[in-house]
Amino acid sequence: MASNDGFTRRMLQTVATVAGVTILLALLWAARDALLLVYVSALIAMGLSPLVKLIERPSRHGGTRRVPRWLAILAIYAVIVAVFVFVGLLVVPPLVAQGSSLWARLPSEFNKLQAFLISHKLMVHEVTLEEAVQNAPSGTGGNAVGSVLVAISSLIGGMFGLITILILTFYLLLEAGSMFEYLVRFVPHGRRGDVGTAARQSVAKVSAWLRAQFILAGVMGTFAAIGLGLMGVPYFYVIALIAAVGETIPIVGPVIGGLAAVAVAITVSPKLALMVGIYFLVLHQLEANVLVPKIMERSVGVSPVAVMVALLVGGSLMGIFGAILAIPTAALLSVVIEEIATEHEARLHRIK
Repeated sequence: MASNDGFTRRMLQTVATVAGVTILLALLWAARDALLLVYVSALIAMGLSPLVKLIERPSRHGGTRRVPRWLAILAIYAVIVAVFVFVGLLVVPPLVAQGSSLWARLPSEFNKLQAFLISHKLMVHEVTLEEAVQNAPSGTGGNAVGSVLVAISSLIGGMFGLITILILTFYLLLEAGSMFEYLVRFVPHGRRGDVGTAARQSVAKVSAWLRAQFILAGVMGTFAAIGLGLMGVPYFYVIALIAAVGETIPIVGPVIGGLAAVAVAITVSPKLALMVGIYFLVLHQLEANVLVPKIMERSVGVSPVAVMVALLVGGSLMGIFGAILAIPTAALLSVVIEEIATEHEARLHRIK
């Protein structure tokens, strides 16, 4: 009878555990968007933490900080905003001028394209732009309106998410010390030193990843500016800036820079556009297969194989966003795995 009661109790405990884990996973999945914002904010806070400590470091004559922590964080935010404003002022006017010029030349370029197609018997007769618009598939207008509404909704959601990340990152940086002291209270005394070491290593790796992103952006922007300048592409400095910023977005970012370069070059000549396309294709291959793995290995300490696997897995799971978060996530996992391996080796050593 007692054995039956014990078996029933264990069964109930197992069912309750499985049900609790299932409910917890369901809740986490339902809140995945909010948790993703928290995770991104934590990564940014970890990346900026060394810079904040550098600005607020104590003075030599006393233990007080030279700059309050909140002011150091706001100073970093101000620099970031200033950089974005400067980039906007540098990029937007030439793009508007180039777009206006392209719009004015659109009819003549359209006629040239038709003449080329007719000469190669790919078209029967010429059509005007008005006729091309009128002969467009039915329903395009409604789809266009729906696409615009979706784009506006996505833009508003993206702006809300960005503001949330900025605010949450600020408070995570501000309260990092007290939050860590509170959480470490739940760790056994004998393991608190190991947890502190792992936390410092994690911050160092994420900060190194952030620095590596700036290095990659600078390298790609420099090579794009040199190549496009030598080929005589108009507004090459603007395209190089777009390529540098796009480098922060894995997979898609370099493609955006290449498309922008080809779009500007085609306004000069198709031959120049072909040369620019080939140049960016080679540049993208070097960046994806050589620069990113090597720079990330040296800066973050993650092997090239792990970098490429992380990019592939992150991109397949969450698209562009997953690819962006892949490398810092792999760096954090490497710290956890290293800590587990060290503990396992120490346990085996004690057994021997």
